[in-house]
Amino acid sequence: MTPVHSLALAVAGVALLAPATFHSTSSQARAEQAANSVSAADLLAEVRHCAPVSHGNYRSDQGVRATIPVCGTRDAVFWKADMDIDCDGQPGVRCNTRTDPYFSTSTAFAQSDGRPLNSETLPFVVVPVPSGLWDYRAYGVRGGSVAAVVYRDRVQYAVVGDTGPAGLIGEASYATAEALGIDPNPQGGGTSSGVTYIVFRDSRVTPVEDRRAARRAGRSSPGSS
Repeated sequence: MTPVHSLALAVAGVALLAPATFHSTSSQARAEQAANSVSAADLLAEVRHCAPVSHGNYRSDQGVRATIPVCGTRDAVFWKADMDIDCDGQPGVRCNTRTDPYFSTSTAFAQSDGRPLNSETLPFVVVPVPSGLWDYRAYGVRGGSVAAVVYRDRVQYAVVGDTGPAGLIGEASYATAEALGIDPNPQGGGTSSGVTYIVFRDSRVTPVEDRRAARRAGRSSPGSS
């Protein structure tokens, strides 16, 4: 990515998610202009080439070969993987101990009131816990960092909301999958390939649980209308 273009893409995602709360040196006017022009094809064109930043590869699931590197640019990190469904956090109608045998009431990052995130309503992505393979914290990524998740012709802007196993990658919340047209069922849902996760470095949405912003991102995402 060129610095100018990649920054425009990053700001576009943030503008869709939470225009009133994004902290950046870039102007809001530029963010709004960029937001209207970024498509799934635009984003995918910028992440065609991988310069690995992970010290090896991740697995998409337990028991399969490790073939997925985390790639990096000056402004983003990204990976291309499957999507498993994260239903953890606040229990609801779709995410609870009855619908998900692995359900947990906690998420790695919390709302501003200290409660776990709500995977049913908040689009978020999962990053692997820091390890010798890769430490997301060293690349300007943290809870609330902005992510663009691309699947086919759709883009869903989300936040970093949870962490997963050290050796696995490719997971997002129920709400993220649903917005992308992926089966969000925590048992047997998701998709086996074709998902690109782009996390913009040194970006953040505050508060992380801004549900109106998440809905606005879903309605504004390419291919979702």
